[in-house]
Formats: sequence, structure tokens, C-alpha cells
Amino acid sequence: MPHGKLIDIHRPAPGTAHVPVVLLWHGVGPDERDVMRPLAEAVAREGVLVLVPDWRSDEPDGGRAQLLASLEFARARAAGLGGDPERFVLAGWSAGGSAAVGVALRPDIVGGRHPAAVVSIASRYDLPNRTTGTAPLTDLTGVPETPAVPVTLVHGTADTLIPVERSRDLRDALAARDRPVLLEEPATDHAGVIMTEYDPAAARCRPSEDPGVLAAGRTTARAIARAAGRA
Repeated sequence: MPHGKLIDIHRPAPGTAHVPVVLLWHGVGPDERDVMRPLAEAVAREGVLVLVPDWRSDEPDGGRAQLLASLEFARARAAGLGGDPERFVLAGWSAGGSAAVGVALRPDIVGGRHPAAVVSIASRYDLPNRTTGTAPLTDLTGVPETPAVPVTLVHGTADTLIPVERSRDLRDALAARDRPVLLEEPATDHAGVIMTEYDPAAARCRPSEDPGVLAAGRTTARAIARAAGRA
């Protein structure tokens, strides 16, 4: 991938072709595509091609160039990997989620090529995001009307890092402008919403085997699959 970043490709069952494509961005931890593996695999089982790139939030531009390069890479390579570029969904967790919403609200940063849908997981929208450098809530009121890209939000009700109210604020702001939006609220925390648990010793999230966490993560996987038209 451009910028020397690695990207994981999670394919659906053998024999499937022209399936929806999801580009899934990890959070603020530099080069943590592996953290998204449990969720990406669950989404792929729903019949979706899932691409998960590395990116670094500690770059001088906050990761913007790497995120946008992964978007262009995914669009260019989707068909060759068995995906349908016309059914392209952009998704992200935490910092990756607000970056994805930024693209939906400011498609001018990608030449006007907005995704078919966006899924944002456990993020906040009152601060500048990594793709546009502006806050999504500000973009809703401060820029010209843009295509109403459907937005799905997923946020754990036990999230103490980024409270669920952050997603409720965006849901309400989008709904007030008659934009299509759906909010799922599984009973889990910031890590559990992507089928992981935080490991303090490693200072990163790792896959969880907790039944409640896995159930919550499946809610997220199904939400992404629905946004892609597969559930």
C-alpha cells in the first residue's frame, strides 16, 4: 500500500464475488490493524470483503495522508479482490470512526467520491478528525449541503473512555437535518464493541473470549454488514 503501510485483507467464503467492500480504520494507536482482526473476520463471515490498513496517528499530519491513501488503494483494488467498488462502505473505530464520518460530510477532500455508507464505532464528533481537520458536528452546520450518506453509529453503553452520549449527539444532529442515521448501543465498553479487551500490561487491546464481549462485537459486525447491504 502507498506510504509503506501494511493492509490485511479478510475475504468472505470461497466462491463469492462482487461482494460489498468495507475499509475499516483502527483507532489512535499507531499501526494497530491487528486490533481490528476479530471484528473484521466477523464482518467477512457475513459475506463482505474487509480491508484493514495500518496508519499512524503520530505522523506530522495526524495520519491524514495514510488514511486517504488507504481509501484510494481500497477503491482501486476492490474489484481485483472480488469486491464491488459500487458498494463501498467506510468504517472506523474510535479515532478511525470520526475520520470516516469526516469523509462522509466532506467528500470534497476525496474528489467528491463519497462512500455508499459510513459506520463509526465508539467515537466522538466535537473535535477535529484525522481526515478533514475539522469537527463533524461543525461540518454539519459550517459547510454547504453534501450528499446524505447513510451513517450507522455503534457505541457501547459502558464506554468510559468516550461516553455513548458523544454518538447520541451526532445522531441527533444528523436526524435534525433529515440525514439517514442509526445508532446501536450494545452493553459493552470501548474495547468490547470490537470484540476485544484492553490489556494494561501491553497497553493495547487484544482479542477477548468473554461471551458478553463477543455478543456485543457481533452487534457491531451485523451493523457493518447491514450498512453494506448484507444483513
